[in-house]
Amino acid sequence: MRRFLILIALCLVTATAWAAGPNVGDQAPDFHLQDQKGDWHTLETHKGQWLVLYFYPKDFTAGCTTEVCTYRDDTAKLHKAGAVVLGVSLDDVKSHKEFAEKYHVPFPLLSDADSAVATKYDVLTSTPTGQKYARRETFLVDPNGKIAKVYKDVDPEKNSAQVLADLAELKKQGA
Repeated sequence: MRRFLILIALCLVTATAWAAGPNVGDQAPDFHLQDQKGDWHTLETHKGQWLVLYFYPKDFTAGCTTEVCTYRDDTAKLHKAGAVVLGVSLDDVKSHKEFAEKYHVPFPLLSDADSAVATKYDVLTSTPTGQKYARRETFLVDPNGKIAKVYKDVDPEKNSAQVLADLAELKKQGA
């Protein structure tokens, strides 16, 4: 009986670790997603650059608008730091196009309409009524495609500044 309980506990720990999404040091999961202009993006497309991959719940909602505008306002600083920004949600390309136009978003907003990438990054969740959306989480990916930093429970007003500070520190450390 004791061996059986140990085996069950090991299975639960393994399942929890497996479902926890990518962690620092892991290879970032690949993706193939279309942006608001109809261009396709993959992890390989951005190899050799720092990549800020931020997931957000829904275009035109208050927190998501705050977050996209904060990243928009920090785009020049992020580019100067060697980073490319990609926003990802389950909204379709048309919604992203309207959102980007309204708020003058200068970076790609990727449509993960089938939620495959949100699932790979373990950010997919749903409302009590079953409506799926991506949790607000950010992944900083190094130029080699490895996860350098994971931001959970993101504050939409502060995430861009956190990423900039961490990017400067990581580059200082030679990462």
